[in-house]
Amino acid sequence: MEKFRRRQKVITISLLVIYLFSLTWIILFKMTLSFNELPHLRNINLVPFSDSVIINNQIDIEEIIQNIIIFFPFGIYLNMLKPNWTFIKKVVPIASVSLLFEVLQFIFAIGATDITDFIGNTVGGIVGIGVYFMLCKLFKEKMKINKVLNILASIGTVCALGLVGLLILMN
Repeated sequence: MEKFRRRQKVITISLLVIYLFSLTWIILFKMTLSFNELPHLRNINLVPFSDSVIINNQIDIEEIIQNIIIFFPFGIYLNMLKPNWTFIKKVVPIASVSLLFEVLQFIFAIGATDITDFIGNTVGGIVGIGVYFMLCKLFKEKMKINKVLNILASIGTVCALGLVGLLILMN
């Protein structure tokens, strides 16, 4: 049983590392394959849900939802790896990584630094924490939940890497 638990933890850590690399490629490198293709933009917005997400006088809810979705796995992975951490201890790394990405975008002038993105990313991680919590309440056995989530995440990772491969081949 202990060997199974260690193996699941190694799989989860591996998937988390791949996820964080993917997140970096998506957020900082804007899914480009060349530094020349990166936008040269240094902009900062510290007013939540203001000009940066308003298009045609309406909030661009799609971008906010994308920010939530992209950080959703982070909350799940943290719960799988640190089930005994308090809620706040789980939220701090999520918010810190999001803040780091926003600050790096500003420093390297590769995108807009936006408080709305930070909020959406953090909420996404919190949603992931909540979903994992609900799964544990519904199914009781964390080991089985972690195994199923690792399988689903592995399938998703293989599909995502396949799509990246296609993008590279098409360029």
